[in-house]
Amino acid sequence: MDAHAALSPKEAFETLLAGNRRFVAGTPEHPNQDAARRSEVAPAQSPFAVLFGCSDSRLAGEIIFDRGLGDLFVVRTAGHVMGPEVIGTIEYAVELLDCPLVTVLGHDSCGAVGATRAAVQDGATTKGYVRDVIERVTPSVLAAQAAGCTEDTDFIAAHVRHTVDLLLDRSKVVAEAVAAGRLAVVGMTYRLTDGTTHLVTAHGVEASPVAVA
Repeated sequence: MDAHAALSPKEAFETLLAGNRRFVAGTPEHPNQDAARRSEVAPAQSPFAVLFGCSDSRLAGEIIFDRGLGDLFVVRTAGHVMGPEVIGTIEYAVELLDCPLVTVLGHDSCGAVGATRAAVQDGATTKGYVRDVIERVTPSVLAAQAAGCTEDTDFIAAHVRHTVDLLLDRSKVVAEAVAAGRLAVVGMTYRLTDGTTHLVTAHGVEASPVAVA
């Protein structure tokens, strides 16, 4: 059995943060990236965390958290917006793969959040299905504006918090797993310039909203 299967939500979160600290320090271990690991996980997977993040090319989960094959169950969309297929994918990891942690990861200079702010403030328009992405980010931007936010980091944090709340509200599977103590759901932001992650909100694990690296 994979060692990940025995991790508690707290242990899974600590494992994720430890990997980010190594990445920031420039001392990555590149665990589980060799041929032996490839053979080990070929029959079945047992990831210790779901990583639901933005599709931005600078936000590669296995790199910034210094993990390898079979460690993270990664789901990515522009602006980490959620539809039924995303929620179902996360529920699959929680219910069938027994992942003890779901992490929602946003980042500074997010194009989706920036485009939404422009649309809300200036009426800027976009073509095609990008408009759907903007519509899904709009509630976060409006909430941040109502709270008096002006900085990019505050808008990003508001969107991460909204995404976490939306997931818990829409997914009975996720909410019940958190209530039962089998799962933690955390929201974090990533700083592009230095690689650090910062906690925004947490459910099912005790943590303070401060920088973790």
